Order: sequence, then C-alpha cells, then structure tokens
Amino acid sequence: MNHEHTHGKYCGIVELEKKTVSQPSLPKEYIQPLAAIFKVLGDPTRLRILHALMEGEMCVCEIAEQIRMGQSAVSHQLRILRDARLVQFRRDGKVIWYSLADNHVFTLLAVGLEHVAE
Repeated sequence: MNHEHTHGKYCGIVELEKKTVSQPSLPKEYIQPLAAIFKVLGDPTRLRILHALMEGEMCVCEIAEQIRMGQSAVSHQLRILRDARLVQFRRDGKVIWYSLADNHVFTLLAVGLEHVAE
C-alpha cells in the first residue's frame, strides 16, 4: 500500500483536497491570551460562578448561596475571573455587583454548554 504524505495527493485511502474556504491564521499574539482564557475556564468552580452570572448581575453572597460555597472562596474565584476579563463589577454603596464582562463570555459559555449537552 502506497502512503504518500503530500497535500493534494493520496494519503492512505483518502484523497486530500485543498479547502475552497480559507481559514484565517491564528495570530501569534492571540495564542497565549486565548490559552489563558481556556485555562481559567478549566476550573469547575469558576464555571459554576459564570453559569450563575448568565442569569444576570449578582452580589458575592447571592453567588455563594447559589453555588453553595463560602463567600471568601467565591471572592477569590471572582478575582481570577476579573483578572481574565470574564466578569466585571460595579459598586453600589457597600455592595459589589458582578456580571459577565460582555456578550462574548455569555456566548462562549452557551456554546460550550450546548456542545457538552449533545
């Protein structure tokens, strides 16, 4: 059996064809920041916090109650999520309200949830 590894020729049984739609290359300066986002998303607790925030703005005590964790632990995770620009906050007197940073974060989570639900 002839196994050539040249694009456009036979490789085993399947003939490789050039794509008619070109995929833009991933710029080098995006690789590390994108990997960092997925690393932050790789923690189950942070995913539970983000999922809670998909419902809307919440304070630390509401998030802690919803995901059944201590406020200190939730605050620590929120700091990591803020540093990754996945959540934002606003102060209202003594209360700090958290929400998803933007629609991109919501979409990223929604698509991920849809993918694992298939």
